[in-house]
Order: sequence, then C-alpha cells, then structure tokens
Amino acid sequence: MTLLANTIWENMTTFTAVLMKEEDMYIAKCPEVGTVSQGSTIEEAISNLKEATELYLKEFPAKEPTKPIITTFEVKVLGDIKKNIRKSLC
Repeated sequence: MTLLANTIWENMTTFTAVLMKEEDMYIAKCPEVGTVSQGSTIEEAISNLKEATELYLKEFPAKEPTKPIITTFEVKVLGDIKKNIRKSLC
C-alpha cells in the first residue's frame, strides 16, 4: 500500500484477464470490472487491459471486486462451423 500526498490509499488488486484471438488481434476482457481492450500480442492486450481498467477505476471506484466463476460447457456444433471454431482458437 502506498500513501499518496492527498491521503488516498493506493492498493494493488488482482483481476482476471480472459483472452480470445480474433484474426490478428488478441481481445482481453476483465470480467470483474467489464473493461475490454486489445493488442497484437497477448502481452500488449494485457498491458492495454491493465491501463483501461486503471483508468476506469479512477473514474468509477469499485468496492471489493467479486471473483468470477469460470467454467466450461459443451454445445453441439455441426459441420464446417466446428472446423472454423478450432481454427480460430489456434
């Protein structure tokens, strides 16, 4: 924790980053806050998401963030759609 000049406490908080690859960009989302950003690499997308989240929280301070529950689920996918989904995940 750091004490700033105007007596506001600054805390480090850990958030979740969920990343998806779309064509030549990585999309990063913070589910606790709802911020989204992008980058041409995973590192850039996370760095941009961090900056977006910090700016958002300066404007709209959050109380205690809740941790998301992340799970998986299955759906039936027919024909070429399944092949295209696998390709986009690589």
